[in-house]
Amino acid sequence: MNLPLVDFAASPDPGAEIDAGLATFGFLQLSHIGIDPCELEAVFSAADAFFHASLDEKARCAYRSAAENFGYQGMLEENLDPGAPADLKQTFTMRNIVNDPPPVERWPSAEFRDIMRGFFAHALDCAHAVQRRMADTLSLPSEFFTTVHSGENVTLRLLHYPAGAAPMTEAAQLGAGAHTDYGFITLLFQHGVAGLQVVGPAGDWIDVPPSDGAVVVNSGDLLERWSNGKYKSTRHRVIANTGPRDRLSIALFLDPNSEAQVEALPSCVSANNPARYGPISAGAHLQSKLEATHKGRFAL
Repeated sequence: MNLPLVDFAASPDPGAEIDAGLATFGFLQLSHIGIDPCELEAVFSAADAFFHASLDEKARCAYRSAAENFGYQGMLEENLDPGAPADLKQTFTMRNIVNDPPPVERWPSAEFRDIMRGFFAHALDCAHAVQRRMADTLSLPSEFFTTVHSGENVTLRLLHYPAGAAPMTEAAQLGAGAHTDYGFITLLFQHGVAGLQVVGPAGDWIDVPPSDGAVVVNSGDLLERWSNGKYKSTRHRVIANTGPRDRLSIALFLDPNSEAQVEALPSCVSANNPARYGPISAGAHLQSKLEATHKGRFAL
């Protein structure tokens, strides 16, 4: 079974198709959202070079705190499934880097910083276009979601799953443990090597192989609450990369501003489907999730 593929530029009603995909699977694929393929390739190239740099160079850019949510983390430094062994991946995480970038000494290089900041801005513009279509479909003002996704908690993340990464423990160990995403939606760009799996409607794990020109989009915990359960925050994982090629991916986590209050939308509530969730602060939810995945390794 394949995830729905929506041509964002050519569809007569992409909002309706996004609605159907997220309501059925919590996942879909979007093509032609406005990302320049050359720019995307430049990001992947910069990521690949960084992850193959020396340990000393990577350590200079180390992740320091969940509140900052910026920097490099090595193998086994994160548990996306807090109850499972640590993940077989490296990451470089960058929160709010257009509006509030860290000083240049925290970056691998000025060139790396400029590539990532440019891509962050362009990808966020594309994500806002998707949000506007979703707002229209939910009978909301077009800028309802974009106004609370200014970038404060929007995060760009580079992910590297080294080739031949055999599990290091007796228990089942994954590239990225089974989890749901925390915020509104995630845009995931894959780069030729498979590994992503999502839970399908029947409860089985479905492979999501890379698709040229398409970005994987999934709904997160806060969108599930906003939509009163209409859009599922679906569990997903990345299997251990035991193959001969490294897996690289790029995620843009579209998470709301900390002060945003998330509660069930009127168009998603009815007499037969009353509000399932009480109001929640986006910032409190996001920080609690980050703390859990790092198991106290970093201060808030």
